[in-house]
Amino acid sequence: MSYILRVYQKLLSRFPLGMQAVQAGTLMALGDQIAQNLVEKRTFDSLDFKRTAGFAGIGFFLAGPATRTWYGILDKYIGSKGGIVTLKKVAFDQLLFAPVFLCALIVVIGILQGNEIDNIKLKLKNEYPDILVSNYKLWPAVQLLNFGIVPLQYQVLVVQTVALLWNTYISYRTNRDKN
Repeated sequence: MSYILRVYQKLLSRFPLGMQAVQAGTLMALGDQIAQNLVEKRTFDSLDFKRTAGFAGIGFFLAGPATRTWYGILDKYIGSKGGIVTLKKVAFDQLLFAPVFLCALIVVIGILQGNEIDNIKLKLKNEYPDILVSNYKLWPAVQLLNFGIVPLQYQVLVVQTVALLWNTYISYRTNRDKN
C-alpha cells in the first residue's frame, strides 16, 4: 500500500492538474453508478453507461481542472495558513465558486442529456435553488476542514472523496425525470 501511495504522490507532484482531473473523473463516474445502483435501484441491464461516461467526462474536463485551478488561485491570493485565511477561502469558495460551478454543472449535464436550451433553463429554474441550498448544508463544513488542515495538493482529492455522496445526489437530482 505504501508503494501505491508513493507512486500517487510522485504522479501528483509531477502532474497535479492531470492527476486531479483523473481522480475527479473517476469519482464522479463512481458517484453516478452509486446513484443508478443504490438510489435508483437499476438492474445491470438498465444501467446507463453513457450517463456514467458523461459524469466521468465532467469530472475529467470540468470539475478536476476547475477545482484545482480555483484552489491554486485561493492559495496564491489569500494564503495557505491561519484561521482567518481559512475563513476567507471558505467564504470565497461558497459565495463565488460554488454558485457558478453548480450552474455550469447543471448546464453541462443538460447538454449531455441532449436537452434543448429551454429545457436546460427550466431545469436551472426548478433544480438550481434546491441544489444550491443543499450545497450550503454540506460544503462549508467540508471546506473549513479542507482549507484549514489539508495541504493544497490533496485538497481536490478530499473534496472529490466527500463528493462521492454529493455526486450521487447531483446525478439523481439531474436525472430523476429521465427514469
